[in-house]
Amino acid sequence: MRKIKLAHILFSSSGVDTYARLITGNTDADNFEHIIIHGINDTDIPFKSKDGTVFKSYRLPLERNISVTKDTTCLYKAYKIIKAEKPDVIHAHSAKGGVIGRIVGKLTGTPVLFTPHAFSYLSAETGFKKFVFLTIEKLLRGSSTLLATSQSEAGRGIAEVGFSRDKTIVFNNSINPVAQIQPLTLQKTWPDTYLCTIGRPSYQKNIELMIESLYHVKQQWPQVHLVVVGVGFLSDKLSAVKEIIRNRNLESNVTIIDWTSRENTLNILSHCSVYLSTSRYEGLPYAVIEALALQKPCVVSNCDGNKDLVENGYNGYVIPSENPADYAEKILALLNDNVLQKQFSEHAGEMFSEHFNLQNNISLIENIYKEAAARK
Repeated sequence: MRKIKLAHILFSSSGVDTYARLITGNTDADNFEHIIIHGINDTDIPFKSKDGTVFKSYRLPLERNISVTKDTTCLYKAYKIIKAEKPDVIHAHSAKGGVIGRIVGKLTGTPVLFTPHAFSYLSAETGFKKFVFLTIEKLLRGSSTLLATSQSEAGRGIAEVGFSRDKTIVFNNSINPVAQIQPLTLQKTWPDTYLCTIGRPSYQKNIELMIESLYHVKQQWPQVHLVVVGVGFLSDKLSAVKEIIRNRNLESNVTIIDWTSRENTLNILSHCSVYLSTSRYEGLPYAVIEALALQKPCVVSNCDGNKDLVENGYNGYVIPSENPADYAEKILALLNDNVLQKQFSEHAGEMFSEHFNLQNNISLIENIYKEAAARK
């Protein structure tokens, strides 16, 4: 049987990179062939199949920011690649990959699956930018099928972007179970009991709200400590976060760790008491999925993705407001109750096993690819 060929177009970083590697690296190598079209400066790590074969890749001047010259070059080069490779399906990822992939798909008659990984307009900090980004999404929606990473992302795509239900599919972001925790390769400078979050200080992650919440927790739990993992690339709010830490006299209560290996990240996550997320928006965050896989109770914001992963009062708490005191109340409830922590931890593991285990879910994305290829 001929392999189904898929062309992935993406700026390969953060959760988008994780998604692409997990999908391409776990689909059946006998039935699926992947080519990767990604940015010149995003990653140097090759994409590999389940049997270790390195996929063919192409590099374009893809960038997060809008550049008429570079984006036009990307569009032209992507068009030539798709014409030459003749894939059965284009899988377009995130904002920039989504725009280029859908236009090229329309020009070449190739079916397109579009995965937003959180719609671009949610990142807009002004009303005008939100209007522009949302308008672009609406103009392009007819040229693709929405392959959402969560039920809430699918619902937003239908309600706000205007995707029809029959052109909307959900494949939950999923990971393989964490088989073994590796020893830390960096020096541990924080206490044994701590809270944890994974994510760069940015508008999306809203770490400022988390630090303010920590300040409220400290009033009743002076020894509280937060470890922030993943600071580095695109951490444009780092200075603001550090200023709040200084102003709130929390220097001894917060450890900020630069971008580190996944092995170190999982080690830190595996030993925390509670996982936190105060994100303004998400698709379906891998960090929270990893927390569930490691049986960690979570306190999270009520945004897309977070509310798909955490059931309020079952495996954690979902906070409907941006009031730091509300976060602090639930964090303290868990810190003060070991029985509740244990109960939520068990439920977190069950939630992961039932819904977000890639070993169970990979056949679902394979079937989605097969159905999309049949439409060519």
